[in-house]
Amino acid sequence: MAKKSKKQQPGGTPATVALTAAAVTYTVHAYEHDPAHPSYGDEAAEAMGVSPDRVFKTLVADVDGSLVVAVVPVAGSLDLKALATAVGGKRAAMADPAAAERTTGYVRGGISPLGQRKKLPTVLDASAAAHATICVSAGRRGLEVELAPDDLANLTEAVRAPVARA
Repeated sequence: MAKKSKKQQPGGTPATVALTAAAVTYTVHAYEHDPAHPSYGDEAAEAMGVSPDRVFKTLVADVDGSLVVAVVPVAGSLDLKALATAVGGKRAAMADPAAAERTTGYVRGGISPLGQRKKLPTVLDASAAAHATICVSAGRRGLEVELAPDDLANLTEAVRAPVARA
């Protein structure tokens, strides 16, 4: 593990390391996380002064016994049936938080779609295409990364589908 941390820049996360290694243009936004805030995503949007439809949350779901990542706007919610359909499954439910943390290597509220310990199938909500850039977790609470939706989709090999509900 020491070798891995030597590759990271101070304050770097596996997500920012992956972005740097891929030579993708991105911007890191740091803010002071308030543990009392009721919503990680809404807190990020407020702290950065960004519209909630441009800030996307990373959710881990169980589709037919396999973990899948859904990246949807914080302004909406995940349509589990649409997610299952997007990955060719039948049933979806939110994953056990401990399983999500163990599999991704990130803590709840800081799960990034990038740089996960085990690469999971990913679905990016189709609404991301309406924006030049979107923000997703950079791998810890209080840290977001802003990048082009196409770059996110390419790096995560995401399926793009309408999986969010307003």
